[in-house]
Amino acid sequence: MKKLWMAVSIGSLLTVGAFAETLTGTISDASCGAKHEGAAAADAACVQRCLKRGNPAVLVTGGKVYQIAADSREKVVPLAGQKVTINGKLDGDTVTVNTIEAAK
Repeated sequence: MKKLWMAVSIGSLLTVGAFAETLTGTISDASCGAKHEGAAAADAACVQRCLKRGNPAVLVTGGKVYQIAADSREKVVPLAGQKVTINGKLDGDTVTVNTIEAAK
């Protein structure tokens, strides 16, 4: 019985990353990262240029930079350089976006 309980406990811990989370931060690019956390007009212009050059988008929140999952990148491009609220899954340092909107 103890082994079963231990297995269930460990399995539960491993699936915590699969639950939906809400994150608020700034969409930046992988080259500049946290440099654009302020989301000023100049930041947005730089991020948009970098994304057009092929740099992947990232989410910057609380000084930490999260990668955007490959299948979610198109969802974040329209809000490049802006503060956003994302509802999605966090798996390590990668965010899979379910919904995204400009932060209020």
